[in-house]
Amino acid sequence: MTDLELMRELTLESDAKIVMLVMDGLGGMPLQPGGPTELEFARTPNLDRLASESMLGLSIPIGNGITPGSGPGHMALFGYDPVKYLIGRGVLEALGIGFALTPDDLAARGNFCTVDENLRITDRRAGRIPTEKCVELVRKLRGIRLPGVEIFVEPVQDYRFALVFRGPGLSARLNETDPQKIGAPPLPVAAQSADAKPSADLANHWIAAAREVLKAERPANMVTLRGWAKEPGLPQFNEVYKLKALALAVYPMYKGLATLVGMNVLQGLHHLDDQLAALEANWKAYDFFFVHYKYTDSRGEDGNFEAKAAEIEKVDTVIPRILDLKPDVFIVTGDHSTPAAWKAHSWHPVPTLLHAPSGGRGNPVQGFGESECLKGALGQFPAVDLMPMALAYAGRMAKFGA
Repeated sequence: MTDLELMRELTLESDAKIVMLVMDGLGGMPLQPGGPTELEFARTPNLDRLASESMLGLSIPIGNGITPGSGPGHMALFGYDPVKYLIGRGVLEALGIGFALTPDDLAARGNFCTVDENLRITDRRAGRIPTEKCVELVRKLRGIRLPGVEIFVEPVQDYRFALVFRGPGLSARLNETDPQKIGAPPLPVAAQSADAKPSADLANHWIAAAREVLKAERPANMVTLRGWAKEPGLPQFNEVYKLKALALAVYPMYKGLATLVGMNVLQGLHHLDDQLAALEANWKAYDFFFVHYKYTDSRGEDGNFEAKAAEIEKVDTVIPRILDLKPDVFIVTGDHSTPAAWKAHSWHPVPTLLHAPSGGRGNPVQGFGESECLKGALGQFPAVDLMPMALAYAGRMAKFGA
């Protein structure tokens, strides 16, 4: 695992530029034995051509057989040990929408969901309600008051919202309420340590009140809460790696991840074209660019194999624009796999491409996909090693020892 203090000692300042393009949930699986994955099925002439000039491999976000969440997956890509620096989704959602957390804040990521008359979940995402509906429902939830705390409810995007309790002595040692399956009721909040029981009671009172507020709504008539967390105070990306970093993301959670590690975050981006235009406009001002694309993951979670492949094809069309900027290192990867066949994240290693024109090795490959990545020069490697490799190929790493 990467030692951030060692990285702080070894990294060098230079003019070299690094672009990390993350297609969320990029990895996949065949629908039938021997068939292509979504990436292999997609028509990606630009990525295929680049693969023959780059180094390929398969990255392992956490460990073999361990299915990562998006937070740990990205922390690994940024070079932070995702087990040591485990960050709850609540903090990421709050920071992602620009909510300033204090040491007294306890944050959770909320989902609107649909339940039947027996309070059993029929849709974990309430039909992916539009953000406008989320805003309307959040206004109603803001009327809930509980003694001893301030309560903040903020819309995020689509069916997601952020919930923040502010008060002394709050604990994040709480379970999530989403049972992660259809047909089961939301779970009650339970304390995972004795000192967390008051926080669990508080959360359960809020959920009961939210149910009363929402019970006449359709389809978003209930909520689930996950990712209880407090702001952790991480080592900062720019200090560890001596990189001036810019995050170009659309979804709030990924803005939150970037904010958490100290990247600058550009607001007001809505589409891939916005992100590429921002990359071009800010090229001279930054050294490291994190470009995040969400919809490969969304289509995988929907179980739509061809739609996920179509999203990969959209990203392929912008590859020449990135290469025209002549980055010293260009990485294309994902934070985890989201096979459409599973309709969920999975533990499968993630296709990774590292293009370093000044010092990279080639591969005996025919394109960019899981099977071809098995033949690549990078092999299978921990995702946390990707940042040190990028820095080394960018000429930003000093020798270790005499």
